[in-house]
Amino acid sequence: QVQLVESGGGSVHSGGSLRLSCAASGYTYSSYAMGWFRQAPGKEREGVAHIGSDGSRQYADSVKGRFTISQDNAKNTLYLQMNSLKPEDTAMYYCAADYPRAIGVTWSPLSATEYTYWGQGTQVTVSS
Repeated sequence: QVQLVESGGGSVHSGGSLRLSCAASGYTYSSYAMGWFRQAPGKEREGVAHIGSDGSRQYADSVKGRFTISQDNAKNTLYLQMNSLKPEDTAMYYCAADYPRAIGVTWSPLSATEYTYWGQGTQVTVSS
């Protein structure tokens, strides 16, 4: 059974940093596509960052240059390093995983509908 457990959220001032972690279990971690999403109250869940099984990365325009997604396959753990945080980054952050896509398949790595497995979320609050 696939399980994703996020940690590392908290409250910081604008300009601060946080590193989120997502511990994965129940599947062959390194073969899956992984992503970070966030959802603020009253808003839709949005894609923040994606890392493919081949190590390729994509980011939402709003976080490019500030956030970095990475993973440690030996630890089955996904990370999101968040720097220069802004109040608009305040949200519940979720880790997500899905089956690997075959080469040449077109899909949307930052779309929440593409992912099957989700963690419970970790709250990030940035004050001005």
